[in-house]
Amino acid sequence: MAFDQRRMKKSVTAGLAALALLLTGCGGANSNTNSATDGDSDAAAKTVPAGVDTNTVNYALPPNATPNWILPIGVAGKMATHNSSIHQALWSPMFTFDGSKGEMAMDTETGIADKVEYSEDGKQVTFHMRDMHWSDGEPITTRDVEFWFNLIKANKEQWGGYKEGRLPDNITDVEYTDEKTFTVTFDKVYNQDWLNSGQLASVRPLPHHAWAKTSQDGKVGDADRTEKGAKEIFKFLMKESENISDYVDNPLWKVVSGPFTLGGFDNSGKVTLEKNENYDGKDAAQVQTVNLLPFTSADAEVNLLRSKGIDYGYIPTSLLNQQQQFQANNYNMDPWQGWAITYMPYNFNNPKMGDVFKQLYVRQALQSSVDQSTISEKVWMGGANPVYGPVPQDIESHYLSDTQKNNPYPYDIEKAKQLFADHGWKAGSDGILVCESAGAGDSDCGEGIKEGTKMELTMMVQNGSEEADKQFAAIQSSLREAGVAVSFDRAPLNSVLNRTVPCEADSSDCNWQFSYFGAAGSWYFPAYPTGERIFATGASVNFGNYSNPKADELMTKALESNDPQIMQDYSALLAEDLPVMWLPNPVYQVSVIRDGMTGTTQDPTGNFFPQRWGWNK
Repeated sequence: MAFDQRRMKKSVTAGLAALALLLTGCGGANSNTNSATDGDSDAAAKTVPAGVDTNTVNYALPPNATPNWILPIGVAGKMATHNSSIHQALWSPMFTFDGSKGEMAMDTETGIADKVEYSEDGKQVTFHMRDMHWSDGEPITTRDVEFWFNLIKANKEQWGGYKEGRLPDNITDVEYTDEKTFTVTFDKVYNQDWLNSGQLASVRPLPHHAWAKTSQDGKVGDADRTEKGAKEIFKFLMKESENISDYVDNPLWKVVSGPFTLGGFDNSGKVTLEKNENYDGKDAAQVQTVNLLPFTSADAEVNLLRSKGIDYGYIPTSLLNQQQQFQANNYNMDPWQGWAITYMPYNFNNPKMGDVFKQLYVRQALQSSVDQSTISEKVWMGGANPVYGPVPQDIESHYLSDTQKNNPYPYDIEKAKQLFADHGWKAGSDGILVCESAGAGDSDCGEGIKEGTKMELTMMVQNGSEEADKQFAAIQSSLREAGVAVSFDRAPLNSVLNRTVPCEADSSDCNWQFSYFGAAGSWYFPAYPTGERIFATGASVNFGNYSNPKADELMTKALESNDPQIMQDYSALLAEDLPVMWLPNPVYQVSVIRDGMTGTTQDPTGNFFPQRWGWNK
């Protein structure tokens, strides 16, 4: 997948085994403010500057976020957030999730379904579809839904959203009652928040009448109802999707259901969306043209922003102190909250320090040595918030426990020192702690830790981020005060990700101790923020091999129960058990939006909705 550096949830997926790092804030752990909404209101209240083309919006894509896939079925290497948002603008899903209004909630206005109903026993979900049409006038029906299901089922191993045992494996039947109604039956009862955001939000009607063929001149039929036919059709669609230069002229991609049609798509990543005049849904485009502009660096984007060539862009947090300059150029600044957490994994299997990291008191001491509040305010210029556990906490939700919200390990160097002293560590002549009491007793260093072990740590850190450099300088200083020496192994982000892999202690790739790839957030969640992909025993993105049977039990229950207490118990457990070192979570971006622009409420999942952008005329 293309690497979206602003959205690690996506990026880790892309770069590592094609795992979909997908979905869904600044204030504090208890903040329920929605600065995006406030910012949008401020911008809308102002006059559109003279000379602005109110039929067009120019939007800046993140650095190196180059759109590279047109087929609205994500595959490995093509699942970045910007691709998904473009697909959504062209081909409406059944529904989406949108957290821009202050809470993560289902948004049916964006989609084709106007009602989603669960059966009394919770095993069936019935969709009622709006009376909508494809851009060529053909009605959108359940046959188009069936076409999607048939392609996914036959080609699930290539679908980036697939995980064994999940959709489509957990569906036992899909009944198409009529042209506008269908019912999905699951193999057992699942949590409805998880089903909606992590499974059913993927369902997207595709134009059977135009795409169910194996060549451009081929005949459309019902071949997708066989596994062989569905594979052949998918192969054809995949091949056509690889030819970026032909996207605009390809008749396949002219048949859309969303608020836009495709006006341009070049190899540099510039995408032009044109208003779909035949769109008959509830979320029509507010302007005629939207240009999605690619950039090779943040500096290049900021330069164009300063010259007023962008309507909706961004700046690094290091420029927050220049807010008045941008306001003088008729821009409004608005931090884009992220439904994410940021952390640095411990490598519990590291042959040198793994046994040290397995001691909870060590993790408690290290966490107590990180002054997240000061780092958030001074280093990130207020463009980040502290993280105290596994659930996003910048936006209020009923998934967040009081334990996590109230920070079980506040900054306290003296506490850190005492924890080490109570467990057999003593400062050497250089001030670095040394284990003097090997053993597994209450006052010993802990099982597997040899006498003479020094508390010397190496942190692998992404380079290229001024904020990350300053953050780790502060962390290095405070840990040194606690008796812990820290050195850094700095590398480009992609290199850090490629070297951060789950490993066995005796393998050559297990020499890393900590890994930081969170200058744009470490993990973005779906609307239902379960952690089975990053914290479950053996999970493919559980980089540090953390394992806790109780946590595994809670994560499993969270997928199969609608009891909100389970997620709160999970939140509390991992906030206290410290599977990783929690670090300040940066905003998705600091948006800079031209005065008078409307519809710019920002979704914490990182999705954008270009059809809602307009001007206060």
